[in-house]
Amino acid sequence: MTVRTATRLLLILGAAALAARAASAQRPADSDAGPALLPVVVDDKWGFADRTGKIVAAPQYDEAAESSAGLAAVKLSRRWGFVDSRGRLVVTPQYDSVGRFAAGLAWVELDGRFGFIDPTGRLAINPQFDRADEFHNGRAAVRLGGRWGHIDQKGSFAINPQFDEAQEFSDALAAVKIGDRWGYVERNGKYAVNPQFKKAGAYRDGRAPVRLDDLWGYVDGRGKLAVNPQFKEASPFSEGLARVRVGDLYGYIDTKGALVINPQFEKAGDFHDGLALAALKDRYGFIDTDGKFAINPQFDEAWGFTHGLARVKIERRFGYVNGDGHYVYNLTK
Repeated sequence: MTVRTATRLLLILGAAALAARAASAQRPADSDAGPALLPVVVDDKWGFADRTGKIVAAPQYDEAAESSAGLAAVKLSRRWGFVDSRGRLVVTPQYDSVGRFAAGLAWVELDGRFGFIDPTGRLAINPQFDRADEFHNGRAAVRLGGRWGHIDQKGSFAINPQFDEAQEFSDALAAVKIGDRWGYVERNGKYAVNPQFKKAGAYRDGRAPVRLDDLWGYVDGRGKLAVNPQFKEASPFSEGLARVRVGDLYGYIDTKGALVINPQFEKAGDFHDGLALAALKDRYGFIDTDGKFAINPQFDEAWGFTHGLARVKIERRFGYVNGDGHYVYNLTK
């Protein structure tokens, strides 16, 4: 699953049970400018709790997403808006779908066109694009006329639409696709790595996962192989480790390609706050950077840590645990 697909699934479906598992997410947790809002569900209606588990917005929404930069998306009567860190509605639900706030802007969809709003709800970039992604490194990937390019925060094209696909910038490089091959461009649109790979992921910690033939390896910022293709799957680096699949099991490597956590998990996610979700026998828990379970496998589903908390699910009930595995917000449905 690409970064774009994971983002849109999360925000279109909200925090519902059908949201993509964190094992397939490939985005690092962004730091919040305001207190974290935790989506909680009671009798199939969504509200918000703070980091202590105290309800700050009564369950009343059809769907809700985790906060970013102190704002969280909510869905009411088939339209999306935003609430602030106190749970107050600051952007009236009016959009078909929305993204997270990043660099002071969030993409919004209105009548099939995408633009960007600021935290007050003001349209900073009018809806005009076929698709849009979040801002990172001062650029956002957008599609116009069937081609992807990147705009600056004023809405002007910094990289003209020319790609069949484009990912967001990460560490000053963005993966782009021409025809059936992926490469990487710099913020000015100049190729850092010419299109040559079957698939490609985000460039982080000086490495990017790429697929050559049927196996994944890693390249540096100039496209030179840093880790030879040998994995069935490979994810971008997060906190110095990258999740890889060998056979049917997942483990983790360092930037030199050495296995630091042997493949042993049925499912696994990226490291955030020093912990990564991992599954054994269809039960999810969380491991530390030594590969030992810090929180034993016990959940039917789990999502990665953000703001020091992780959302977990048992049957139809959702809750939040801290890094010690203690419930901050008890399971509800």
